[in-house]
Amino acid sequence: MRMSPASLPRRAAAEFTGTAALVAVIVGSGLRADSLSQDVGVRLLANAAASALGLGLLIALLGPLSGAHFNPVVTLSEWWSRRREPRSGRAVLAYVTAQVAGAVTGAVLAEAMFGRAPGSWSTEPRAALHLLLGEAIATAGLVLVVQGLRHIGRPQLAPVAVAGYIGAAIWFTSSGSFANPAATVGRSLTDSFTGIAPASVPSYAAAQLLGMLLGMGVAGVLYGTDRAAAEPKPAAARRTG
Repeated sequence: MRMSPASLPRRAAAEFTGTAALVAVIVGSGLRADSLSQDVGVRLLANAAASALGLGLLIALLGPLSGAHFNPVVTLSEWWSRRREPRSGRAVLAYVTAQVAGAVTGAVLAEAMFGRAPGSWSTEPRAALHLLLGEAIATAGLVLVVQGLRHIGRPQLAPVAVAGYIGAAIWFTSSGSFANPAATVGRSLTDSFTGIAPASVPSYAAAQLLGMLLGMGVAGVLYGTDRAAAEPKPAAARRTG
């Protein structure tokens, strides 16, 4: 049975809840991995697996409510591409605000769950140029996956495809694939291997926005623009198409 469209407050609540849960999974699994192993590869594998599984479940659960963006980059790219949701600048602002607030909440909750004083800033610098390149590539790939699924008419594959991509990108990119400005802000509040120093947040966010534009550009080249797809065909094309 198809759900009736959710109101904007409910959609924003879904974005807050999903982003908070996602960041809690990322940070919490990182803290757990830190406590169980000194091997960096094992810690990264555990964190990547937990992050991918958590993201897939959250998309499946909350996607019917808000679209399960949990990420300002996804929200902005979908809005710019004239997607049905979010429909207006007001909705974009509500989504992004909920995502940032959710990311901060999720990081603080994860720290508290492991008996750490919430609100400790990360001391992990991530401003090197090769990391910013990796972050731009990671974000571009994410946007391409999201828009590509829509263009080929397979949005129902998002829980598996998006989660699978993020799990892979955590490994194949130098940055660890944050690919999410809201999560980047939240992760500045954990002094663990999943964290990022506050001074590096603006650079990461800029790389993510650049990656968003790159991903949208590649999607446009591969699939065409939504505007072009929405334009009615001439009568002759309709008869022969």
